[in-house]
Formats: sequence, C-alpha cells, structure tokens
Amino acid sequence: MGESLPEMGAAEVLVVSLETAEARRAAFAARAADTSLAWRFFDACTAPAPGMTIDEPAIRRNKGRPMTRGEIGCYASHFSIWQDLIARGIPQAIVLEDDTVVDWAYLEPLARTDLHALGIDYLRLYAKRPTWQRVVRRDFLQHSRTIVELVGPAYGTQGYAITLEGARRLVAHCANVRRPIDDEMDRSWAHGLPNLALYPAPILEAVVASDIGTARFGPKSDPLYHSLRQRAWRQVERARMRMLKARRLLER
Repeated sequence: MGESLPEMGAAEVLVVSLETAEARRAAFAARAADTSLAWRFFDACTAPAPGMTIDEPAIRRNKGRPMTRGEIGCYASHFSIWQDLIARGIPQAIVLEDDTVVDWAYLEPLARTDLHALGIDYLRLYAKRPTWQRVVRRDFLQHSRTIVELVGPAYGTQGYAITLEGARRLVAHCANVRRPIDDEMDRSWAHGLPNLALYPAPILEAVVASDIGTARFGPKSDPLYHSLRQRAWRQVERARMRMLKARRLLER
C-alpha cells in the first residue's frame, strides 16, 4: 500500500439493481462473497424520483431524441441515492451497478479512506471511453494506482465513490433533467465537481444485456438538436471544456 491516508468508518456500499433482476443479483452476490465490506442492493427506480423535473425540450436539444424509460430510471436511481445520503447525513458511499466485476481487495481500503479530507468528493471507479486527462495523485492506496482528472465525456455510472459534499453538489445541479445522468455528471465545468477517476479502474463492466437498451445510440433526428441556437450552444460548451483544460494545465 502507499502513503498513510486519513481513515474513517467503512463507507456504505450500494449496488443499483432492478428488484426483478434475480439472476444478475445472484451473480453479483456470488462475486462479492469474500469481501469484508457490508453492501446491499438498492432497488433501481423505474420512474422519475421526487425532486426531479424532466425538461423534455432541453433533452431533445441536447441529445436529438427523448430519453428512454431506462435512462430516466437510471437517472432517478442515482439521484435518489444522493438524496438519501444527504437525508441521513452519510459521509461517504460507494455506488456500484449490478453488472460490475469488482476488485474488492482495492475497494476495502478505499471505503475506509476519508476522501473528503483529501479533497476528493467524487471518484469514478470506471469510465466507458477515454477523454482528456491529467494526473492528480500517484500511488493512491496501492503502487501504480493513479487518480486522474477527466475533462470531457467519459460516460458510464458503473461505479463511483461519493462524499456527502459531492452528493449535495450533484443533487443541486441535477434536479432539472436535461440529458442522461452520466452526461450530466461528466460536465464538471458546469457543476464544479472535479471528474476524478482511478487508473487502472478497480472495476470492470460485465458483458450482459443493458437494462437501458440501445435506442439511445440511434441517429440524432430531432430538429431541436440541429437548430442554430443549439449549434451555437455546443460551440460554447466546447469552449468551456477547453478553458477548463487550460486552467488545469496551468495548475500543474
């Protein structure tokens, strides 16, 4: 292990899973049989959660289509978890989805590390695609495990650690639904919460059928997406990303 870091009681470990997904739950439980961490399933939502407002025109402008029922359920599930952490004053949690293969030997010390004391209020455990990154901290809890900051669309909600402060920040920013939840979480230049990630990732995504479906990969056919207003907005968004990258390079 690496340097001595501030410790806390073990974080809650929540596994997002549809209540009816018996096979996936059984497979996850079998893979987690030997961990010392206490964990529990969180019943995934199938409809918007209290406190969420669906902005349909904004979604169509941003994605070129409506969000699917699965995307809304995924959004509501993570939003509900953050709300619950805030309501109960839970200092730190690790959120996983039930199709993940977990390196529990790494997550056990991670769950006991006081991330907020280190200035880490959101830490990705997996990302679906590469994007711009910079090294933030080397040898984190283990030799050759690095924390990087991502700027840009990395996608995926398969696993992350989040503190109470991180949950508060995301609930405040994400209450108005304008795009899928992973898109919104990636927009660190908008909500101000650095998009930190572990490399190499301590979890993998198992190859199983997605509960969200594949409709989200279809063509962007909605006229609102192709409007002059939205094209101009995308230019502004890209400029904000470039500005954040430039600031981070100056901080090195």
